[in-house]
Amino acid sequence: MLSVVLFSVALHATEVQKHGLSFEHWVADTFFGGYRASVPTDKWDIPASANKDHGNVPVNPKATAYGQSVGLGDALRQYDIDEPFLLVIGFWEQDGENKKFVKSLTALITPERWRKLWLPVTRDRLEELDRLVKDTSRPIVDVRKEALLIKKQPPFSEAVIQVNPKIDKSQRRLQCSISYARLFEHLARGTDPGREQQPEVFGIPIPVIQESPKRDLPGGSR
Repeated sequence: MLSVVLFSVALHATEVQKHGLSFEHWVADTFFGGYRASVPTDKWDIPASANKDHGNVPVNPKATAYGQSVGLGDALRQYDIDEPFLLVIGFWEQDGENKKFVKSLTALITPERWRKLWLPVTRDRLEELDRLVKDTSRPIVDVRKEALLIKKQPPFSEAVIQVNPKIDKSQRRLQCSISYARLFEHLARGTDPGREQQPEVFGIPIPVIQESPKRDLPGGSR
């Protein structure tokens, strides 16, 4: 039963976010032997064992709109990263019905460098906020209000990586992200954040990603 649920989640994500997952698949197919995570909760999208030609470290490919923050995933899991990894990001703009990539960034990130992006947040404080976000004994509106207030105060307001409480009827998650400006300031200093005529990954141009048709989300939303 669990495998069916996980398959449905993966299929739904593929349909709704085709531009992002298509970029990730292109990265995996082009450079890492077509590797696919066994389940959505795998620690890495591409593990070190699949990265034979670009450093033998895990790889985290991401796609997002140009100039927008990059979503990194579950806050506690990201905080606990303790090994070097490659962050490969494609930034797109809408071009008619397609996603045209206008910027790319590939950065090798060490655990020490990653930890600095979280300072002065400690894991204890992050755990406290995570518990609050997932506290189903309190009304959603109260939990959301308190979590957003905490997010705007030290130590969370002082960190480069920002926490993003996701609290509604369908979810209770603590995610995290890094803004476009801070991404280049802290992980690619000296790199021009402006658009590129032909963005590349490891010297290979990123193709145009065809847009998938809109699909109904669970609950009738889009």
